[in-house]
Amino acid sequence: MQNETKAQLELLTSPHPVAVLRFEGDIASTSKDVLLSTYQSIPPDSHSKVVLDFTQVDYINSSGIALVIQLLIEATNAGQMLSICGLSPHFAKVFTMVGIPKYAALFPTRAEALAAL
Repeated sequence: MQNETKAQLELLTSPHPVAVLRFEGDIASTSKDVLLSTYQSIPPDSHSKVVLDFTQVDYINSSGIALVIQLLIEATNAGQMLSICGLSPHFAKVFTMVGIPKYAALFPTRAEALAAL
């Protein structure tokens, strides 16, 4: 059974504005509204740097990866700099295989992702 997808937006202001989107549960096709609406709730023109935090994500299927790519394309088109953190070693490898590092740097921890921005 799929764990419900949850997402939370955290707007950091120090040392510079960063939007952190924290995801929980499983990410699949049913997660579209949660992922995209949370991303789209970032105040326009205020946060050009975004961290996607997958620390609490249990599973991502191929439809979920497609949603992440859709989010990355939106963010790239908006001129935002992206980082991804908290992926399991397996999903870090999958994200690398499908070319996500072309759009967002991958980091093991949130602290490393924030420090790189």
